[in-house]
Amino acid sequence: MKIATWNINGFRAREEYLLRWLADKQPDVVGLQELKLIDDGFPHEPFNALGYEVITHGQKAWNGVAVLSRLPIDVQQIGLADQVELGARFLNVRIDNLFDFITVYCPNGKALDHPDFQRKLGWFDSLRNYIETSVSDSAIICGDFNVVPAAIDGWKGVAGEGNIFQTAEERACLNGLFDQGLTDLFRYKYPSERTFSWWDYRAGSFYKDHGLRIDLILATSNLTDQLIEIQTDRDYRKKIEGMTASDHAPVIAEFT
Repeated sequence: MKIATWNINGFRAREEYLLRWLADKQPDVVGLQELKLIDDGFPHEPFNALGYEVITHGQKAWNGVAVLSRLPIDVQQIGLADQVELGARFLNVRIDNLFDFITVYCPNGKALDHPDFQRKLGWFDSLRNYIETSVSDSAIICGDFNVVPAAIDGWKGVAGEGNIFQTAEERACLNGLFDQGLTDLFRYKYPSERTFSWWDYRAGSFYKDHGLRIDLILATSNLTDQLIEIQTDRDYRKKIEGMTASDHAPVIAEFT
């Protein structure tokens, strides 16, 4: 089974690109983030034609998450009940009665002295509480976490420590998820490999490999034990036949 996560940075700009990727890679379940459109604006037909059922939690011009699945979906929770003011950022479904699958678009925080930074930490508290109280023992939680897990996951290394995405407070939020029994699958598979999932559009960051690893797939121990491979799909961070990529690349995990 292939599981993937991808912040597509605007569905309307990326629809054809996304359809091409789905036909090429054929993942079984995908969590999308940053749709930037309302639920009624999502065109289900071309995705159904590829075999995918789609559940969306959209928002006009901002945020928005979705799950695409070739297996039956049972919706468990749309949005975090106590974090409505921060927008459409959370969607939990049950996949074929096998495992919970959650896609998240965690708040950015903007800057350490911005009020949104504290809101970001509060949002993570709500996410942790939800996982602790409402998620089954078999679960995958994926998405754009807007947290760099460790210095190795940022292109500046230790020189980037203390900047937004790389603070002790944000990492404590991520560690709170690990304390719930979740594992960062990439770091589990590759303890010392340096790779990124997001690169700024500016200053040739992608080609210089000036990026951050902020798009993660986390899993409970029983699913972690079934992991075969996990990689960032760098080929789909490049322009293809005139279609512009997101500033994030997909991350794909394969399980037995």
